[in-house]
Amino acid sequence: MSKTIAAIATPAAVGGISVIRISGPEAIAVAEKVFSPVSGRPLSQMKGYTAAFGQLFSGGEVLDEGIATVFRSPKSYTGEDVVELSCHGGILVTRKALRAVLEQGALLAEPGEFTRRAFLAGKMTLTQAEAVMDLIGAGSEQSLRSARGAMRGDLYQKIRRITDRLLEVSGRLSAYIDYPEEDIDMLESDALLAICTDVLRELQQLLATFDRGRIIREGVETVIVGRPNVGKSTLMNLLSGCQKSIVTDIPGTTRDVVEETVNLGDVVLRLADTAGIRQTDNPVEQMGVSMALDRLETAGLVLAVFDLSEPLTEEDRALTDRLRKAPVVAVLNKSDMPTELDKQYIFDNFKHVVEISAREQTGVEQLNQEIVSLLALTDLSGSGALLQNERQHQCALRAEKLLSEVCETIRAGYTLDAVDVALESALSALMELSGERVSEAVVQQVFSHFCVGK
Repeated sequence: MSKTIAAIATPAAVGGISVIRISGPEAIAVAEKVFSPVSGRPLSQMKGYTAAFGQLFSGGEVLDEGIATVFRSPKSYTGEDVVELSCHGGILVTRKALRAVLEQGALLAEPGEFTRRAFLAGKMTLTQAEAVMDLIGAGSEQSLRSARGAMRGDLYQKIRRITDRLLEVSGRLSAYIDYPEEDIDMLESDALLAICTDVLRELQQLLATFDRGRIIREGVETVIVGRPNVGKSTLMNLLSGCQKSIVTDIPGTTRDVVEETVNLGDVVLRLADTAGIRQTDNPVEQMGVSMALDRLETAGLVLAVFDLSEPLTEEDRALTDRLRKAPVVAVLNKSDMPTELDKQYIFDNFKHVVEISAREQTGVEQLNQEIVSLLALTDLSGSGALLQNERQHQCALRAEKLLSEVCETIRAGYTLDAVDVALESALSALMELSGERVSEAVVQQVFSHFCVGK
């Protein structure tokens, strides 16, 4: 029988309320020892999905007033009896309330243990459980939609459909191999190959979503570049919502790389404002320029800033040549001033161009749209199946490799026994992805990344 566990389920910070979650066979009994309803009715007599107002206490000392909410097995998050104790959100009172619960026999929950119990109780699939932390950590509208889709079961259902098709094929092969004396129709090689090839194509389409899905969840490394005084630091401050970079009319003010993570609506940008790229004799500024150029080599997105109010310079043209193969949006800044820049040159050299005024704070929405278009995120609405993490990605890669081997085995004319063995290996990889056939070590690894209390 599982032990009764408890943990603080809210952030370790001052807030309006805090919640201590207790789950397990003795959850209600433990809660009764630290909580007294003002109604006088014991928690053990309450139905599930009901709450009571009362006092939290420890050793005869009243800690706080609060609310106890009772969830009865199996209709709870973990599938077990659960009690959630809500108190005022002070750090000290929350810790003392948890300590009182632990003193009555509950064990401190490990990271992710509540969700792990939900998975083991069949309340959710492994891919849905993994989506819990993606939902908590969502930093953009796209990442939130993606996490909600995974929690709905979009990925699991996609893998389940693929697995069911292969299981049907494997079942027919096994029946034919094991019972040769029975009158069982054999799958012809062409029909078998057609099914496996079609499934392989579906799997490859799913794999193709991983890199873009990772951008949605984790954000994209973004570098702001341009010659001095075109408005890079002003743009950085605009996107950050505060002054992260020093803005002056003096060229070369920014010499280090200033970094910030910002939410631009549909995507999270991990921004880096760099030194203005130009020839200089100042050794410190030279180091800043060198760092800026190094960042260009690894950036997932480049915001190349040009000054609309001034003619193109040789530095602008040199930067344009350097960015020909980069994922870049050309940002034409200072649209609030008379135009002197040769805009046609920019449009001839960059596919994605947007005009803004960083000083007047206009054009940000258009910038967001160009970034989403460049990163090919417009077709990822969050309503479809996406691989959510590296574990899922590796399982899918292994399944793709093994299914490719199945197709090659069929084409080479090997016996049905050999085909069935290869097919079983591919099925194992798919069922590990979905969590239907997964080792304890994998389960432990998945939930070790969760926070305590979830």
